[in-house]
Amino acid sequence: MNPWVMVLIIFVINIVYVTFSTMRMILTLKGYRYFAALVSMIEVVVYVVGLGLVLDSLDQIQNLVAYALGFGSGVVVGTKIEEKMALGFITVNVITDELNKELASTLRTKGYGVTDWAAHGLGGNRSAMQILTPRKYELKLYTLIAELDPKAFIISYEPKTIRGGFLVKSVKRGKLFK
Repeated sequence: MNPWVMVLIIFVINIVYVTFSTMRMILTLKGYRYFAALVSMIEVVVYVVGLGLVLDSLDQIQNLVAYALGFGSGVVVGTKIEEKMALGFITVNVITDELNKELASTLRTKGYGVTDWAAHGLGGNRSAMQILTPRKYELKLYTLIAELDPKAFIISYEPKTIRGGFLVKSVKRGKLFK
């Protein structure tokens, strides 16, 4: 076989392997254990084939380089796919420069779950909000907040456990953001 075809095959196989590995890890962390198990079965077959090709020709340095480059590329591809899938929820904490009840009200009318309260910061009174949303709506939320209050301070994180509340019920019924 042409050595450059072998390099390409090893490169592509490793991209596929590491993409599956990345997806399996993320699915496991998000609680999709059965789907993760299915992905892991495909992952291990691709891994054994790719590693076998490299080990059969360890004297060919280009194969090892292709394996390493494919590994790095697979991490990027896997994380990009996960970003597109946007599994799970995020919690966004927003603090405004001044009391701002309109922001919370507008976000609620757009379908976001918002809990707001008056807060006090170094410079005076503030509005604080905690917003729970599916990750697939994360960027839309940031854009909306920036349009309504460009100076808003925003922190986001992924909650590990969510139980109760109107938002979880709405998402399960498919009634959110319609």
